Amino acid sequence: MKTKLFIAAWIAASLLLAYTAARAAEVRIADQPPQSITVRNVSVKDGEVSGEVVNSSSRVIRDVQLQIRSTWLWKNEMKPGEDSRSDAAFYTVEGVVPAGGSTPFTYRSGSMSGGADGRYEVTVSVAGYTELVPPK
Repeated sequence: MKTKLFIAAWIAASLLLAYTAARAAEVRIADQPPQSITVRNVSVKDGEVSGEVVNSSSRVIRDVQLQIRSTWLWKNEMKPGEDSRSDAAFYTVEGVVPAGGSTPFTYRSGSMSGGADGRYEVTVSVAGYTELVPPK
């Protein structure tokens, strides 16, 4: 009798554990920012990166954090130089970006001085932002 009770309790505990694990598997964590906050019209000139942050969402956002990566590409990748000139920085576009609107940004980098032995490839992506949710 005790054995049957133990087996029944073990089965119930196993089912509860399996149910809990299945429910936990339904949780989704976004590793990318929503597509509603983007960057466009990025240009680089004399170490200055500029463009626009675009808010396609229905809410106001502020303090958009951008990741600006400057990757140095050697002319001869088979025999690169001794130093790595690549760099990454986080830049905060302060202020608000209205719903459906955009705001310009300009980032000045002193480390993007080129040379005859290669060039920089610059990418800008949204790293984070604050979404303003109106009180209910």
